[in-house]
Amino acid sequence: MEDYLRRLGRTGGPVGLGPASVVEVENRSGRGPGAEAELLRRSVPRGAAVCALDERGRTLDSPGLARLVADWRDAGRPSAAFLIGGAEGLAPDLRRQADAVLSLGPMVWPHMLARVMLSEQLYRAASILAGTPYHRD
Repeated sequence: MEDYLRRLGRTGGPVGLGPASVVEVENRSGRGPGAEAELLRRSVPRGAAVCALDERGRTLDSPGLARLVADWRDAGRPSAAFLIGGAEGLAPDLRRQADAVLSLGPMVWPHMLARVMLSEQLYRAASILAGTPYHRD
C-alpha cells in the first residue's frame, strides 16, 4: 500500500491528485457501525468528496474511477475520502450520505486488502490522467 501511495504522490501531483494519506479510526466502544460512522465522519476533511466502499456499490473500471476522481477535482473538491468499514461494514446512513458508493467487486475483502487494492487503483487513476504507460487498455 505504501508503495502505491508513494507512486500516487509522484504521478498525481502534476494532474492535481494526491498526496494520499491513511487515517485509521478505532471503534473501541463496541457499539457497531453507527459509532464507527461517527468516527469516520469526523475524520473526513471539510469539503472532501466522500466515497463509501461497499460490496453493494457500483463497480467501475479503472478509466471510470479516473473520470470520477477527475470530476471531483474539476468541481473544486479539495480532497476525497474513501471510507472502508470494519467487519460489520459501513452504517447505512453513511453509505446514503456518500457522494459515491463503489464496490471492489462482489466478493467481500478484508479492510487491509481493500486498502491495497484501492491504493493501486488510485495510482492507476493518476497514471491514466497523466497519460503514463502504467495502465494498458
